[in-house]
Amino acid sequence: MARTVHCVHLGRDAEGLDRPPFKGPLGQRVFENVSKQAWRAWLEHSKMLINEFRLDLTSEQGQRIWMTECEKFFFGEGSATPPDFRPES
Repeated sequence: MARTVHCVHLGRDAEGLDRPPFKGPLGQRVFENVSKQAWRAWLEHSKMLINEFRLDLTSEQGQRIWMTECEKFFFGEGSATPPDFRPES
């Protein structure tokens, strides 16, 4: 049976993640409060951030920026779109 969480991003109950998406307190917080649908939305948004900011997720700095944006996306003011970002038409 699927786990249900009250998703902070969607503002409603939805199917939860199967396991924490990464280690640490933020990973646990995401697991407890974020739905699969919202996590997929974050992954799409984070792809744009990685490409636009040219984040290197193998570096400590790149991981720190990614984690900060993840926390803002779900629990803060929202993760901003880079100023010069233009979606493909």
